[in-house]
Amino acid sequence: MDKTGIREAIRRLAGRRIEGMHHNDFLLTWEKTAEELAAVFDVAEILRAMRAMDVSPRLYDSGLAISIFRDNSTRTRFSFAAAANLLGLTVQDMDEEKSQIAHGETVRETANMVSFMAEAIGIRDDIFLGQGNAYMREVAASLDDGFRQGVLPTRPSVVNLQCDLDHPTQTMADALHLINHFGGLDKLKGKKIAMTWAYSPSYGKPLSVAQGVVGLMTRLGMDVVLGHPEGYTVLPEVEDLARKQAAESGGSFQVVNSMAEAFTGADIVYPKSWAPFAVMEERTKLLSQRDSEGLKELEKRCLENNKRFVDWECTEEMMKLTRDQSALYMHCLPADISGVSCAQGEVQASVFERYRIDTYKEAGYKPYVVAAMILLSRLKHPADALMSILEGERSRCVR
Repeated sequence: MDKTGIREAIRRLAGRRIEGMHHNDFLLTWEKTAEELAAVFDVAEILRAMRAMDVSPRLYDSGLAISIFRDNSTRTRFSFAAAANLLGLTVQDMDEEKSQIAHGETVRETANMVSFMAEAIGIRDDIFLGQGNAYMREVAASLDDGFRQGVLPTRPSVVNLQCDLDHPTQTMADALHLINHFGGLDKLKGKKIAMTWAYSPSYGKPLSVAQGVVGLMTRLGMDVVLGHPEGYTVLPEVEDLARKQAAESGGSFQVVNSMAEAFTGADIVYPKSWAPFAVMEERTKLLSQRDSEGLKELEKRCLENNKRFVDWECTEEMMKLTRDQSALYMHCLPADISGVSCAQGEVQASVFERYRIDTYKEAGYKPYVVAAMILLSRLKHPADALMSILEGERSRCVR
């Protein structure tokens, strides 16, 4: 995208009805309107193009972006840091083990104490089913109270960096990858995407990527197939939501118990392991009770059950079932690659290697998506600000 293209994208953004994004959080994609989702894609592409032109989009000379990671992360952690830096914010990672949380500090107190000069708070909390998204909303409510009572000079925006329900920064990056691959948001309508379970020699992987994909792609008019073995269900309410959204967008949604059926005729395949909904419920209870022996027994039982489905692997033979035998392979990474990262896993090594660069590019959209979410939540007139930045042509670096 050249400068003319950026101007056109900014003008398109200016025409969108996105007033509800200002001073609002980004917690679930299905809470956002179609216009608001499109605005995130617009801004992400604008920021990506500006950086390619060495134009600095730094909106802030000072201010913090707080990150709270309650689970391990590589891509999302660095994407949040890159996004904050792109906008001129300094990242401060909150290590709960080094905070007063261990001494009984409440969520309400913590949220206010870290937010005196914060513009955004990114939270990853995907371990406990039924608790991650609820925790984010408790933080948000605490910030509302702090701002209303005059404790905070401004109310920071909360961005969901993955919870038990959704992984919006990942799935929005996935969608932006598809938009660029197929040549436009409108080109996604009618495309078949197979979001399938795949075998992994580990257990306990969150449901949120699978749920996020079916929760977002059904909004875009795509034909979404959720494939998994019997018993590996996701949250029933997410399935109900996907059916409703598909009917509204002109797409479709179905659940199948065959990887081959899901792959047949697919334009995109997304094979990834997750733990069954019932397992995550049991695991959450055991974690809450700090029952280490119970967790060991659950893991043993689940790994044995996983072994019944080792044939749920994205192989060359499976890929031959896809449209023109050349569907786009996607993964949120890291993938369990057979013969590389494990003896047998989600994807055959030759398949992954063929699409490896594509998956890296897929991940590369995430910093811009995160930055777009922050920017749209902080600016009342984002198009005006972006046009001012573009015309100011402040260089990102001195050459």
